[in-house]
Amino acid sequence: MNTVFVGGSRAISRLPVQVREWLDDMRQRGLRIVVGDADGVDRAIQKHFLDAAYPRLTVFCSGSICRNNLGHWPTEHVATGEWTRGYQFYAAKDRIMAGEADHGLMVWDGKSPGTALNVLRLLCAGKTAVLFNVPARRAVMFKRMADWDLFLSEADEELRRSLRERATDAEWLARDAIRQPGGLDSLAAPTGDFGPLQSEAELHATLDEALKAGDAKAIIEALGRIARVRGMSRVARDTGLAREGLYRALSADGNPEFSTVLKVLNAMGFRLGAMKLAA
Repeated sequence: MNTVFVGGSRAISRLPVQVREWLDDMRQRGLRIVVGDADGVDRAIQKHFLDAAYPRLTVFCSGSICRNNLGHWPTEHVATGEWTRGYQFYAAKDRIMAGEADHGLMVWDGKSPGTALNVLRLLCAGKTAVLFNVPARRAVMFKRMADWDLFLSEADEELRRSLRERATDAEWLARDAIRQPGGLDSLAAPTGDFGPLQSEAELHATLDEALKAGDAKAIIEALGRIARVRGMSRVARDTGLAREGLYRALSADGNPEFSTVLKVLNAMGFRLGAMKLAA
């Protein structure tokens, strides 16, 4: 079962619609969620899954005291070593979650260095991540260390300085080591079942290949991934279909009617055409 590390900035207490839909998608697919115990995004994520009565969640806490565990889920108390207070004390649990997860989703206020550093930790562990910038309403995908370098080049000087000050020497050195021959950037990009990790262009190409091959299962899977990236609520509204029904129809085990497939294609701006094959 895939595990997703979900976290974010303490300054954000209300999750954007797109993030809530991604969380619902994780729930629909039964993914395991690991989350911290802080106020802000951590607490909002816990509240979202509590309202859905979702059991597959583990709360990670630094030290012996857990600040928030709204659903009384299983907890993991992380030893903090030499750090007894301050940023590094609370970052201890983030490092463990980054290592345990397969993917990450960070909800960012555009300023918090701690949230951005979790992306670096995931990359250093060979994982993929999405950073959702709430003020900009934009999701940034990180598959390789080159994606982090681009993010860093676009950050202001204050954020770059804060990132370096808060990262441990081991994290910063790992960042440099991965760029060497044989590091993560020389390998194929990690893959997974977390929808937002592909751009729409990549998803469109996947759909096109599936249509050319006549692979019904691959077509449904590609449509489902595009719908989750765009937002299942939006697709449901544009098709006039129920969102829960769409989740089931476009899941890995879905078997939608052809009329449903046509409605989804039309809502996404696609249309089918007939092309005579060469004799």
